[in-house]
Amino acid sequence: MEILDGKKVSSELFSQLEPRVKALKDKGVHPRLVFFLIGESPASMAYVGMKEKACAKMGIASDILRYDENVTEEEIITKIHELNEDETVHGIMTQLPLPKQISVPKVTRAIAAKKDVDGFHAYNFGKMVLSKEFEHLPPATALGIIRLIEAYEFDVEGMNITVLGRSNLVGKPVAIMLMNRGATVTVCHSRTKNTKEHCLNADMIVAATGVPQLVKEDWVKQGAIVIDAGYAKVNGKTTGDVDYDAVAPKCSWITPVPGGVGPMTIYSIVENTVTAAERLQENT
Repeated sequence: MEILDGKKVSSELFSQLEPRVKALKDKGVHPRLVFFLIGESPASMAYVGMKEKACAKMGIASDILRYDENVTEEEIITKIHELNEDETVHGIMTQLPLPKQISVPKVTRAIAAKKDVDGFHAYNFGKMVLSKEFEHLPPATALGIIRLIEAYEFDVEGMNITVLGRSNLVGKPVAIMLMNRGATVTVCHSRTKNTKEHCLNADMIVAATGVPQLVKEDWVKQGAIVIDAGYAKVNGKTTGDVDYDAVAPKCSWITPVPGGVGPMTIYSIVENTVTAAERLQENT
């Protein structure tokens, strides 16, 4: 069993991103990302803090716009429209979850597609469906998983891959991106009747359900690759969607939680910001 080390890979990818940031700055373009942080959720504040730190590491400007949890939807959308018109801003993202009075679809639609570094806008999602060549701003966690797979040089063409979860944030986009690379993908979700059998048939499992320790040892065939995009606390211990201690001995490769997909997601937000800045500068 070998570890898919997201910390190591993300560090290497950040280094590879540096020349792109420098090239933009040489042209007078200084990449800038704006975060909306609504409320005082410790988890949300921690995630935004990690993204801010990653931007600083790359010399990318980042602003955190903090709002009380009672802020109105109109106020947030008005500010988004203002940032859409600001040529010094290249990326806009709202940290989820949002309070109940704010519609996630409305906020997603409000962000200009070319500044949507989360990759949730219908325009960016739709382009991603077309082909690998149109994956300009895909959802960050899905992109992070793909970058991890690429770093370890797994050839997914023809591989049987089971994706657990169909969310627009992870499951659905990563399934599409894997199909774009020639994989045979099965997507299982809460209505799937034979999830275990689909997993046992998989050369690779990508777990993105948010259900702690869902994937058990008897769900995984010997030598499979397991990528865990989950994150939760169970009895004070950090865990993902996979029962790691039981499953790991059967795997050829597996991601740890934490230290696997998480760092790759942070990296991907920064990569998408650089890509957005490049495309805005080129007006494409």
